[in-house]
Formats: sequence, C-alpha cells, structure tokens
Amino acid sequence: MSRRLLVTAALPYANGPIHLGHVVEYVQADIWVRFQRLRGHRCLFVCADDTHGTAMMIRARQAGRPETELLAEMSAEHQRDFRDLGVAFDHYGSTHSAANRSLCHEFWAAIRAAGLVEERRVTQLFDPREGTFLADRFVRGTCPRCGARDQYGDTCEKCGATYAPADLKDPVSVLSGAAPELREAPHLFVRIRDLQPFLEEFTQTPGRLQPEVANYLQGAFLGEPLWDWDVSRPAPYFGFEIPDAPGHYWYVWFDAPIGYVAATQEWCARHGEPLAAWWKDPATEIHHFLGKDIIYFHCLFWPAMLKLAGYALPHRLHVHGFLTVQGEKMSKSRGTFVTARRWLDHVDPAYLRYFYASKLGERVEDLDLSLDEFVAKVNSDLVGKVANLASRTARFVERSGLASAWPADGGLFAQGAAAGAEIAAAYEARDTARAMRLVMALADRANEFVERAEPWTLRKDPARAPDLQAACTVALNLFWQVSVYLAPVLPNLAAQAGRLLGRPIRRWEDAAEPCLGGAVAPFEHLMRRVERAQLEAVFGAADP
Repeated sequence: MSRRLLVTAALPYANGPIHLGHVVEYVQADIWVRFQRLRGHRCLFVCADDTHGTAMMIRARQAGRPETELLAEMSAEHQRDFRDLGVAFDHYGSTHSAANRSLCHEFWAAIRAAGLVEERRVTQLFDPREGTFLADRFVRGTCPRCGARDQYGDTCEKCGATYAPADLKDPVSVLSGAAPELREAPHLFVRIRDLQPFLEEFTQTPGRLQPEVANYLQGAFLGEPLWDWDVSRPAPYFGFEIPDAPGHYWYVWFDAPIGYVAATQEWCARHGEPLAAWWKDPATEIHHFLGKDIIYFHCLFWPAMLKLAGYALPHRLHVHGFLTVQGEKMSKSRGTFVTARRWLDHVDPAYLRYFYASKLGERVEDLDLSLDEFVAKVNSDLVGKVANLASRTARFVERSGLASAWPADGGLFAQGAAAGAEIAAAYEARDTARAMRLVMALADRANEFVERAEPWTLRKDPARAPDLQAACTVALNLFWQVSVYLAPVLPNLAAQAGRLLGRPIRRWEDAAEPCLGGAVAPFEHLMRRVERAQLEAVFGAADP
C-alpha cells in the first residue's frame, strides 16, 4: 500500500556555509527519501534557510548591506552545495518569507487564544560593543552544571544540560569577544508546562522517538515541571515583529520550525495542492530528521505549537549524533572544520554519501570520519567490489549483448532478489550501516562468481563465446542488482548502471527482474580509487 510521506531536515542557518557535520543529516534524509520513492511511496522533501537572529543582523551591519542581500547569496550557495552533494529537495525556502510570516501570525494567534502567553521582565546578557542583547547561541562559557568549558549559552554539548545564558560561568560574546553585561527587558513567555501531560504522552509513545531519546527527555525535562518558554526578543533584532507586541520579535526557534510548514505551503501553491493534505491529514506521515543538539526544541516546543494551532503531529523524529574527524570534535584550529564546498572541490561526493551510509544506524551515536578508514572502505567496497563487477565484464559483451535466457548461476540472482526484503527493512529503519553490509555481501558473492568464471580467459577462445556471454550476463545482472540496492545512496551509479544495460532503475522490484537479451552500451568509467592525498588536501587547512 502506497504511503504519503512529508520529510524535513533541520534548517541550516543562513549565516554560514554547509559543513561536513551538517551533511550527515541531509545525506541521511535524502537516502531515506530516495528509498521510499523506489518503494513506490509518495514523498515530499522540504527544507529552508533559517534566517533570523542576532548573528545575521550583526553580519549585515558589519558588511554595510541589507540582510536580504546576504540571505539571497547564502541561499544560492546552500542550494548549490546540496545539489552537488546529490541532496534533492522538492522545495527549498526561507524562514524570511511572506508564507512563514503569515503562518507565524496563525500559530501565535492560537497560542494567545489558549491563554498561555505571559509577559515578564528578564535579565539578559547584552553585548556593550555591538549594542544588542545576545541570543543564547552567541554566548560561550563554562557549563554551570558540569564545568565543561566553551559551551553554548543554552545547552551543554558535554552533559546535555539546558540553562539560561546568564547562568553560564565566565561568559563571552561570540559576536565581539566582549564580556556581556546583565540588562533587563520585557519578554513574552509561553506557559509550556500547561501542556506537559500531552508532551509526556507524545514523547513516550512507542515508535515516535528512538528509546534513548524518549528516556533522555523523560529524565532531563519531563520528570519535573517544564520551564516556561521565552519566545520573544527585544529590538534590535532581525526577525518578524510580533503583531500584538510592537518592538518585540519572535525568537528564532519560534519561526524556524514553522518554516517546515511554510516551505510545504510554497510547494503546494506551485503544484495546486492543499496544505491541509500534508499538514492536517492523519494519513500523511510527517518525518523530521535532526541532530541530537536540537532535541529539546523539536520534541517539546514544536509539538506543543502544532497541537495548539491544529496541525498534525510528527509521525517520527529521527535523531542522529555528531560528526567527529579523526576522533576529534570538528575544529578550525586543527583543520578539521571543513565546508561541503571544500570537500566537493577535492573528492567525489558519492564516496562521502557511501561512507556516511555505512556508519549510520538506528541509535543516536556519533559518527567518526577516519581518513584511513574512509580510503580503505571506498576503495574496497565501491571500487574493488561494485565497480569491478562491471569493469571486468562489460567490455567483453558490447557486441554480443546479454544472453536471452538466464544462465546457470548457482542461484546467485535468486538469492540476491530474496535479500531485497531484509535490505529494505534496514533502509526503512534508517540502519543504512546494516543495509550496506548486506549489499556488500552480495557483491562479494558476485565477485567470487567472476573469479571462478574467468571471463578474461574465456574471451581468448572463440569456441567459448556462449560461455563468455553467459558469464558476463550473470555478472552484469548481479552488478545491476547491487546498483538497485545502492540507488538511494549512489543515485549516479544507479543511472550509470541503467545506461550500461539499457534499462533505467526506477523501482525496488527491479532488483528481482534480470536484464536479458539487450545490448550492452560501451563501458563508461564508474569510480576511481580515492587517494589519501585527496583527503589531505581537504583537511590540510581549516576553512575560514
């Protein structure tokens, strides 16, 4: 039965480029979307730039340019990087849009109508050099709970604690390096604790979250009354002004998730579909992909907003861990903070997609990019196992084509077809590491067949031409089968396999239907070995 799926990835901030840590999430979501489409499901994949906040305002001020000009430039850069990485959104929007402003008004009116908004004065950190109050993420200091240094103003990456920026020890403004001052200003709060029973049910519903995420939320937040949510910031601030509170702006975490709905609405307007079909119909599954650092906002505030405004709740939130490089946190000083563009300038993005896929599982675990492991895995799996199946056989049958009847193969193709259900289950569960292991096991068996058949020997004897054609037909069909199973991860390889055998890969079921009797196109090079020097060029210096 066909499913209707709406998939989102967290919105990248418009104040900076896409980096390799971001790419983990976007590739993971893109792979899942491509898999669902191969399975015949309807899947809409949306994203947008997260545009508002103090950092963008300061950057525009320092550049002497309007924020909108900087946003347009960064949007173009982000979309170019996503395209070149093979991440194919159906629509890419911006939180600084008319659609998002209108929806923010709608959500706010619903929260106001529920009687959950209160005003109170707040003591907040203020940057005396830049003349602005500091958003949580633009203060760094020592965690008040565990003592970890260089932590954000709202969340500790080491112990997971959340706190007010004023609670940080030894705070420093990220914008200017100045020591912030405490100043008072009125803020608007949402009494989120009134929705605590609903949020407990939402987060603890089996299947909604990974068990470790549900347990974390219960232990860290839901075991005691929730803090009220501070949803406003005083001027100056780049964002949407709150209509019934002049001089106050919605905090970026209010309008950012609404951007998921706005991006969908913009897509619907272009395609003549109602927004309600995607955001209010219980038949639609809404899936959010996000990092573990933004669990708090997506699993507590966002579902509360959706419920109050009458929108559908997420069917599943898929949380992933952080990326480390050579076992270390990404760092500019160590040369391990690398933008997507820097990678694209030196290394095939297909290799990064495969490496990430081979490491991502169902659990919320950090992923390490080890350079030696990367080189070994790419060269062994993609070049030595997959590409070699075609490169060692395709040229031998360019003239004769594929056999018209299925040759004896010892049951290899049938075994590969039977493995499709298990591979699909791994993809569905986002356990792409397991899916890749299963696919590579098929590639191993296929290569063992080629070694036994020795087509390079058969081609020397014209009398063995039928045997050569049979052996190459088996090998190329096993290559085709593996390419179908790898299509969500390596769409370019799938396209090459389709051109080689004259049959585009369009359905998951293609893996169970051999190509017979057709011509074999002239072989085009599939993949080259990656060299350690290419990675050293990527990580040789920090990106600015």
